[in-house]
Formats: sequence, C-alpha cells, structure tokens
Amino acid sequence: MRTILNELCQHKRLSKHKAKEILIGIGAGQFNDAHLASFMTVFMMRPISANELAGFREALIELAIKVDLSDYNTIDIVGTGGDGKDTFNISTLASFVVAGTGQKVAKHGNYSVSSNSGSSDMLEHFGYDFTNDNDTLRKQLDKANICFLHAPKFHPAMKVVGPTRRALALKTFFNILGPLVNPSSPKNFMLGTFNLEVARLYNYILQEEDSNYGIVHALDGYDEISLTGAFKWFTKKGEKLITPKDIGQKKIEKSAIYGGNSLASATKIFKNILDGNGSLAQNNVVLTNAAFALRIIKPDISFEEAFEEAKNSLFGGKAKQCLKQLVN
Repeated sequence: MRTILNELCQHKRLSKHKAKEILIGIGAGQFNDAHLASFMTVFMMRPISANELAGFREALIELAIKVDLSDYNTIDIVGTGGDGKDTFNISTLASFVVAGTGQKVAKHGNYSVSSNSGSSDMLEHFGYDFTNDNDTLRKQLDKANICFLHAPKFHPAMKVVGPTRRALALKTFFNILGPLVNPSSPKNFMLGTFNLEVARLYNYILQEEDSNYGIVHALDGYDEISLTGAFKWFTKKGEKLITPKDIGQKKIEKSAIYGGNSLASATKIFKNILDGNGSLAQNNVVLTNAAFALRIIKPDISFEEAFEEAKNSLFGGKAKQCLKQLVN
C-alpha cells in the first residue's frame, strides 16, 4: 500500500484492474487503518476517475454475498449521501411510497457516516432486523413490496472499512460506490449524487448496461430532488436540466427539508410524513422523488400521473402499511 500511496500522491491514476485488485485486498483486511484512511483521503483531494470507480465497483460486486431477486422487477432508490445537507430521509420515504403503489423495491442502504440518520439507522429504529437470507428477502418483497439490504451484511469490504469511515466522518469514495453495488442487481435504479461530476461518471458507467436508470443531482448540492432549485436528470436518453416550475412544483426553502439534529428528530419527521401529517413542502419533495422513480419503471406515464400514484400511496396509508409489513 505504501507504494500505491506514493504513486497516488504523485497524481497518478489507478487502472481499472489495479483499482479492483486494491479493493479486493481491502476486503481481505490486508491494510491497516492508517493506510485505509490515507487511501480514502486521496479521493477526497481529487476526483475519482471512471476507471477507478469501475474497478472498485467490480471488486465490491465480486466480493458481495449474492441475493437472487431476478424474478421481481425491482427498483433501488438511493443517494450517495455525503451532501452535508442534513435532510430528512427523503429517498427512504420515497422507497416506501413507491412500494405502496405496488412496485417492488430492493432498497440498498447503510448507517449514516456524515449526517444524523441513514436508511439503516431509520429502519433499525423501527425494529427491522437486517438479514442477507435470500428466502426472507423474497418473502418481504411478496408481503410488503419492499426489502432492505443493509450494506455490511452483503459487502465484507464495506464492513472492514466501517470504523475508519466513521472515524473520518467525511464523504469518501465508498459513498460514491454504495448506490452502484446493490447485491441484488435491480433492473431499475434511481440514483442521487452530491456532485455533478459523479452523476456524469454514473451515467458513463451505466449507459452501456441493461438496467433502466435515472440519476439526479440538485445544482445546489443535494443528492436527491430537493425542490430547492434546479436539478440535473440523466437517463439513457440524455441529460436534462429541470426546475421545480417545469414539473408544476413550487420552489421551497432549504429549511423545509431539514432533518433535525438527531436521529430522534429525523425519526419524528419520517413518522409524521408516513402518517400523512407532513408539511406541504416535505410531502411534495417525497412525492416528486417517488414520481420520478415510478417513471423509470414505467417510462410511458407522465410525471402528473406518477405523482398522483405516489399521492394515493402516501395519503391512502399504503406506504405506511408497507413499513409495518416489512418490520413485522
């Protein structure tokens, strides 16, 4: 690792093969915490290349504990995290709203390393037992239309680096990798990124694959559709700049989607929204993200139709019921 770090400090890039080899070594526990922290820090100091990202991704997928959900037309709705915005759990709520419409969601997530509440923190709070048992996950999809794949249960490499990531408490390239390495290989993705360059890297990597995807980056730095301003939207058809007005929504203030300063406050907001008691701004952000996810699965429906489906799920109590069935 010392040689690799020296080369990286000289502004050299890793080949795809070398990146894959290093991450397999990390997963095998070959490097100490100091080396891991230094290695992660390199990619905070300069952008990750497409070859490096592709190599890291191949390694994590190769090392992952596999789960077969290929019988289902699943979608994952997930962001990189690390945007430093401390929003409430928008993508997780959108996942339950989409599940409430009858679509199958295979949500990949983890504990938060740079905010108060990640998807794993939230589901664990509600009593969900993390599992990597294939039959259990399939039963959850049948019963609740959603299953949750807690990353450390499936990715030994991510579990190995967990303590170092938590100690750094900063976004690392593992934030970037997370959305790309769902071990169930969903047929549909809605991915959010904190960085426009990362969104374009995702688009570059995914456009040659068979999956359907949409990638979102809010221009003011959110890794989801925040409605606080314009956002970029990438699909196989190209790249668009979309404003809230373009989709019939009002621009909102950043404070309207703040998730509080603790897991307790984030949990209260999450529950209020699922109970149908969220503010107009909170509801519209969740429903807009859910609507865009639905349009990835069903590209022929309009945004307005998808938004109505999402509303029926949330305010009809179906999204809340999906959470109850998943946890129970």
